Amino acid sequence: MSTSQTGAGTAPTEDVAVAATEAGRPGRGGEPLLQVDGLGKHFPVTAGLLRRQVAAVKAVDGVSFTVHKGETLGLVGESGCGKTTTGRMVMRLLEPSFGRITFEGHDITHLSQARMRPLRRDLQMIFQDPYSSLNPRQTVGAIVGAPFRLQGIETKKGAKRAVQELLELVGLNPEHYNRYPHEFSGGQRQRIGIARTLALKPKLIIADEPVSALDVSIQAQVVNLLEDLQDELDLTYVVIAHDLSVVRHIADRVAVMYLGKIVEIADRNDLYAAPMHPYTNALLSAVPIPDPAKRKGRDRIRLQGDVPSPLDPPPACRFHTRCWKAQEICKQVEPPLVELRPGHQTACHFPENAPADATELVAQAAATHADAAATGEPLPVHKIRDDD
Repeated sequence: MSTSQTGAGTAPTEDVAVAATEAGRPGRGGEPLLQVDGLGKHFPVTAGLLRRQVAAVKAVDGVSFTVHKGETLGLVGESGCGKTTTGRMVMRLLEPSFGRITFEGHDITHLSQARMRPLRRDLQMIFQDPYSSLNPRQTVGAIVGAPFRLQGIETKKGAKRAVQELLELVGLNPEHYNRYPHEFSGGQRQRIGIARTLALKPKLIIADEPVSALDVSIQAQVVNLLEDLQDELDLTYVVIAHDLSVVRHIADRVAVMYLGKIVEIADRNDLYAAPMHPYTNALLSAVPIPDPAKRKGRDRIRLQGDVPSPLDPPPACRFHTRCWKAQEICKQVEPPLVELRPGHQTACHFPENAPADATELVAQAAATHADAAATGEPLPVHKIRDDD
């Protein structure tokens, strides 16, 4: 590990912790709306004249999380870690290789497209690129009004008036109804995409990098718009992003992904103030701090090497090839997600900012997982002890 990692293994600076707390807002969270259990997607790699499968890209390899009604879950990680693939599987734009997706108590993992069509009203997606997600040959009215036509919905005031109201809702002029996408800026195009997403009043929105293609000033406008719409329309979000500054502002809880697996999930304030997984620590150390005086006293954790290929991920803990805390057990035993603080789960044999007996609790959980896997039983969910 390079000398720049001298500060690795410590909590983020006090400034980051304070900023996370000050930026917080009351957690939403009601009844479970979405439940993802052991979800995975392996893309086959074929070769030869007969196109036989010779390997598989393990883009997502067993992720589990819950999204409660009215909350925002941030899904973060480096590019290529499986965030977008996870979102597309939840939307059923990709067929899962294994695992289960439960929406409002109903298993939707393998529903046919015909049976999924009615659910499209409740599940919508904001796509990453506002320049490629809008049909350049259609007017704004046709684009935003498409959900009404596809679902066969007739509005009381007519489709045109409904579209104009949606444009007003996202801060656009209703007179833009007859314009084309090329006549708008990137931020305005993203607002058009959001208006289309809101047309059918969905219950859950998967926002895939909703502001990554926008300028910083426009990013703030779109993020504030998403928050305002959530309060006004009682929306639930899964926000996929690699910019932790954006996630800190909008999310209630944050799940951190690395190479197809979730390595930590916690309340936003708790995660930013006292992360447990070394990978999360490294990500947070790269979050920009505007104040040079505060930035000077913080150690930057620079990870060595590149992210391993999902074609051949490292055994056991997938982060051990880049982790400064890795020991022999990290190469042999996969650490399960264990709740070491209330609502704070991590998958690490040697977690940071954790209770004194965390290593022992993780070892017990790993042994339980190994026994369950050997007998084919469902993997248990590990919680903190009752007296914690």
